[in-house]
Amino acid sequence: MKKILDLITAEMKTAFTICGYDETFAKVTLSNRPDLCEYQCNGAMAAAKAYKKKPFDIASEVVEKLNENDVFSTVDAVMPGFINLRLNAEYLSDYMNGMAKEDQCGCEKAERAHTIVVDFGGANVAKPLHVGHLRSAIIGESIKRMGRYLGHKVIGDVHLGDWGLQMGLIIEELKDRKPDLPYFDPSYEGDYPKEAPFTISELEEIYPAASKKSKEDETFNKRAHEATLRLQNGFKPYRAVWKHIMEVSVSDLKKNYGNLNVTFDLWKGESDAEPFIPELIKDLEEKGLAYESQGALVVDIAQEGDSKELPPCIIRKSDGAALYSTSDLGTILDREKEIKPDWYIYITDKRQELHFVQVFRVAKKAGYVPEDRKMSHLCFGTMNGKDGKPFKTRDGGVMRLETLISDINQAAYEKIVENRTVTEEEARNTSKLVGIAALKYGDLSNQASKDYVFDMDRFVSFEGNTGPYILYTIVRIKSILSKYQTLEEKYVGEEKILTAKTSAEKELMLLLSRYNEMMETSFQELAPHKLCQYIYELANGFNRFYHDTKIISEEDKRQQASWVGLIRLTKEVLETCIGVLGLEAPERM
Repeated sequence: MKKILDLITAEMKTAFTICGYDETFAKVTLSNRPDLCEYQCNGAMAAAKAYKKKPFDIASEVVEKLNENDVFSTVDAVMPGFINLRLNAEYLSDYMNGMAKEDQCGCEKAERAHTIVVDFGGANVAKPLHVGHLRSAIIGESIKRMGRYLGHKVIGDVHLGDWGLQMGLIIEELKDRKPDLPYFDPSYEGDYPKEAPFTISELEEIYPAASKKSKEDETFNKRAHEATLRLQNGFKPYRAVWKHIMEVSVSDLKKNYGNLNVTFDLWKGESDAEPFIPELIKDLEEKGLAYESQGALVVDIAQEGDSKELPPCIIRKSDGAALYSTSDLGTILDREKEIKPDWYIYITDKRQELHFVQVFRVAKKAGYVPEDRKMSHLCFGTMNGKDGKPFKTRDGGVMRLETLISDINQAAYEKIVENRTVTEEEARNTSKLVGIAALKYGDLSNQASKDYVFDMDRFVSFEGNTGPYILYTIVRIKSILSKYQTLEEKYVGEEKILTAKTSAEKELMLLLSRYNEMMETSFQELAPHKLCQYIYELANGFNRFYHDTKIISEEDKRQQASWVGLIRLTKEVLETCIGVLGLEAPERM
């Protein structure tokens, strides 16, 4: 189904062309003064320079051609040359009926389905997820879901940190604690145990203990580096330990990401890039792109037109070690071999902005991806506490993600039982949906690149621009629809959304008509906050309509059926929108 803005623009283009003006001037936008009009066209201002006429004269000519058009109820030329538009209420109700009949409420699938890799999550194995992992997970999940909804093949890859010094630290600490394990017996020749020699709880305690020891014990630190090198060179016993670490960690990560309603298609990591790195370095040297600088191997990435000086990308350190940039380039080679994506999307914090500029430029300079390949880095800001500093526990530590989820679910539970009579079981089940909505919507409603303050009280509020408010609005619509079904007398003809009778009803229709465009824009701009803003405006629009309209007590059954059709469409749009954000509404709140 065509976007309503495209339909309006098509009418404007026809009018401009009939008047002898180029149709490129006929751009229509949503009005920034809804008190004056619903849509506007400022093209006469630009056309005035091209045609050497007064903008108001051009606007007046175009308006004259549009005055008999049944798409608009009013078309006005306003000094110095604006064209103000209001839609015909009957045209708008016809558009609503079209949305109600179409799949996906009329939201168009992409003309060409792209293969898109979304690299998000970025967890390190053997470490618990903490609040620092929140933003990448939920932003990435929303981008993935939006893309799929629009018909693209979107592949989510967690890209685990699974190949660095932390592995050597864990292996050596395990050796100190359990020296009798077969992995540390040079004479052992049998198969290694299938069961891991540690639980996830033990593993999560082993790593920080080993990290602390390495800072205090130089000998242990050296052993850890040597163990890491032996692992990366394929030493069989250490590979067996590494596999145990991976299995135990990934199982736990899947559970914890699942609590956020976040999933991945690929559970690859830095280790999967390792086989590509020797050939990568050799290729960069043979192409004359990589050269030595102070013992390190680097590639220049500066380009003409750069606004600031950009340092070279380090491919190999002076001690021979590879870096994140090497690993990410190896991962690109892996993805080009296995997937050949049309679009790469990476989601990390903004501290890695330079890193991805360097990686993207090297990948294109070396010809690993075509110059026109779309490569995006969506960098996000920090989740801060009320003190404006990165969010911490009360004792100043980094909060585990499962603790944060538990805390916000409890806060949601307390809100639910505060003024409502529900069973304990229902309150607990509902609080999980409401708590996750509070947490995720509270994050996603902020522009990703900006820092924001985590405010538990505000996030779990049932009022204002919050997840619980959105869910409560959907639950309210469900309640009305349920009551309507119990009515003895209902309209028996074809259910059709009629022309709006009030300004609140028309405003709700106008908001619904923007759905197609908002979903597409939010995805193309990688901007879930724009979809959140739309959801909030739509929820507000429904609630204004609801307070103005007595649906269940309406005596005109045809009118009643029309309103029921309108709010059913509103519910479907709201539920779809929260669905692509990874949220779910309960039946009652």
